[in-house]
Amino acid sequence: MTTLPVAPLALSLAIPVSSALPLGTALWASASLLAAAVAIARGRAPETAAPAPSDPVLRDLSAAYDLFAGLVTVHDLRGNVLSVHGRDAAEHLTLMRDPAGRGFIEQIHVSDRITFLSAIDILRQGGDRATVDIRIERRTLPIEGEQFVYMSCDLAPLRDRDGNLTAILAQSRDVSQEAGLRAEAAARTAEAESANDAKTRFLAAVSHELRTPLNAILGFSDVLAGEYFGKLENDRQREYVGLIHKSGEHLLSVVNTMLDMSKIEAGRYELMPEPFRVAEAVAACEAMLSHQAAEKGVKLVSRVTRGIGEVNADQRAFQQVLINLVGNAVKFTDHGGVVTIDAEVDGAMLKLSVSDTGIGIAADKLELLGQPFVQIQNDYTRRYEGTGLGLSLVKGLVALHGGDLTIRSREGEGTVIVVTIPRDGSGIAVAEQEEQRSSVTVEFPPRLRDGEARPAAEGGRSEDVGLNEERGYGAAQAKTA
Repeated sequence: MTTLPVAPLALSLAIPVSSALPLGTALWASASLLAAAVAIARGRAPETAAPAPSDPVLRDLSAAYDLFAGLVTVHDLRGNVLSVHGRDAAEHLTLMRDPAGRGFIEQIHVSDRITFLSAIDILRQGGDRATVDIRIERRTLPIEGEQFVYMSCDLAPLRDRDGNLTAILAQSRDVSQEAGLRAEAAARTAEAESANDAKTRFLAAVSHELRTPLNAILGFSDVLAGEYFGKLENDRQREYVGLIHKSGEHLLSVVNTMLDMSKIEAGRYELMPEPFRVAEAVAACEAMLSHQAAEKGVKLVSRVTRGIGEVNADQRAFQQVLINLVGNAVKFTDHGGVVTIDAEVDGAMLKLSVSDTGIGIAADKLELLGQPFVQIQNDYTRRYEGTGLGLSLVKGLVALHGGDLTIRSREGEGTVIVVTIPRDGSGIAVAEQEEQRSSVTVEFPPRLRDGEARPAAEGGRSEDVGLNEERGYGAAQAKTA
């Protein structure tokens, strides 16, 4: 709302003008309006009653205010309505009772009256403008619909030449439709958040129940493979034990990835930033996945040197990003292919890239990557196992660090994925860093727990934990989802 001057001679009144008038339009007062302004300046303006309709002053003011859009009301300093104007006044008055005098305030919803009077008080204390949303009781209750009309009111002061406040001008418009849309959006948001919380609780409960027996399966399959309590009779038995262990590892990896994804979506994934050397984190990832690459006949190469220096980030989340990216690159690269890990410093950012000479991705399928449970499918890729969660988890972890992820690929030639994050950890919210100073345990897949035993409190029986400690379970869990 723009204020245009009414400036006859040495006296001006600030009159709010709606968008109905072009910006820059000058609204000049007549001689009778000048007389009215002088009368107001001398304290002659009534505060409890409007001038007689025959008064030319009222006619001039009405002519000006009737140009404004919506419902325009002139109030005294106590909120009483002196006169009603506005281009859409007739339409508004069909929804409400006569607003004259105390009628306007008495029709305001009880809980909104203080808000409206507080807006008037702001102007009485020298304010230039106040905006308030109120509810006006309908004249007749509709068969279906709201009992109240939602109004947005812009209030402006009317002052004399000495700057004394003499009246309040209020321009109101019906915003019931917008209020209904906001309420509907809020209800849908609350419903979605409730469903998301239910999903998070469900995944947490299911993952807990699944990991308990999986720990036992993996622990005992390790014992059988190691022949601690007797030799296996033949190669077929050894093969079956190996399949049990491999399947258990894969299922546990999927369970943990799903739990991590649900935490990220719910905003409950806690980061613990600390400075560490990038080269050491890459070397740890290379050691975890070198055996998997060798089994496929894929050459795994790291060109990251100690000269890259340090990065301030959550080290375990950083390793999880690496493991997923490198693991996927190895998985989708055939015998004789090459997977390369590179890193470079670009100003305040660290760029980490994983490239491969694998099957590549068609250009029209690139935008699908990173969506949960999406894996690009064709006759060639169906033989690769996976849930399609790995890259989605990577995107979530990178976003938590304030970074971004880009993918370049050409079908049949290979893929390059570049992760960029701030080196100083500035991408992580300050509030989140403060929360991380408290003792919070972050759940990570066991493949990242380099030699650490799983605590009994996580749900496994004490004998299961003992078996895992005996075999160093968790040191080589590097399979990706």
